[in-house]
Amino acid sequence: MSQTFRIEVAGETNVGRKRNHNEDNFGIMVEYGLFMVADGMGGHASGEVASKMAVDAMQDFFAQTQDDPERTWPYKMDRSKGYEENRLITGIKLANLRIYETAQREAKKRGMGTTFVGIFTANDGVYVAHVGDSRVYRFRDGKLEMLTEDHSLLNDYIKMKRLTPEEIANFPHKNVIVRALGMKDTVKVDTRFEVPQLNDLYVLCSDGLSGPVSDSEMAQILSENQDIQVATSKLIERANENGGPDNVTCVLVRWTQ
Repeated sequence: MSQTFRIEVAGETNVGRKRNHNEDNFGIMVEYGLFMVADGMGGHASGEVASKMAVDAMQDFFAQTQDDPERTWPYKMDRSKGYEENRLITGIKLANLRIYETAQREAKKRGMGTTFVGIFTANDGVYVAHVGDSRVYRFRDGKLEMLTEDHSLLNDYIKMKRLTPEEIANFPHKNVIVRALGMKDTVKVDTRFEVPQLNDLYVLCSDGLSGPVSDSEMAQILSENQDIQVATSKLIERANENGGPDNVTCVLVRWTQ
């Protein structure tokens, strides 16, 4: 990253009001400039296993490639992308394979998976990567903008045909994800490159936050709380005030001087 910026980070996870255990995980790896949220799914607490495996696999891969940039990767590089973007995608693909193979091997973990969203600071910018319906937002100059697109059945329907706001609100399969880590032995990872500006705030969250808390509520909380640790807690509090239907996880990353 450019020497003019410092990064402040805060993260928190909460079981919510309706669930009896937390299947979300997050990772703050300042040494690699890597920040992640994973929202696990699957019975017998195996969602929790999958989301932790995703975070751990990313940490392992980034540690190995940090010390040995010439290390041979198990996946071919996409020549249309640079080294660091390929590194991010490869880490996620490895995490996917690790989860998938574990689920195939162990009957109790069959069908487990996890969403994944991460940002990686490199080349004077930020690579955003995601699989599933966890999200990254950018809060800049008082405006909140979503930088990811949900890999969900609902979003597919919205893209295919215009649903009324009422149809969207009453959609019966809101929780169905069409892409996640662990579903198959390979996975497509969506990425984009962003150039942060001073005071930009990036929000990484599971759908336990983005579902119950509207964009306008989120923007208001971020505007009113300059301390990002406080802002993180307030966002999670609001999700729980609004019913807390799911585990809720939030990581905030701010570019400052």
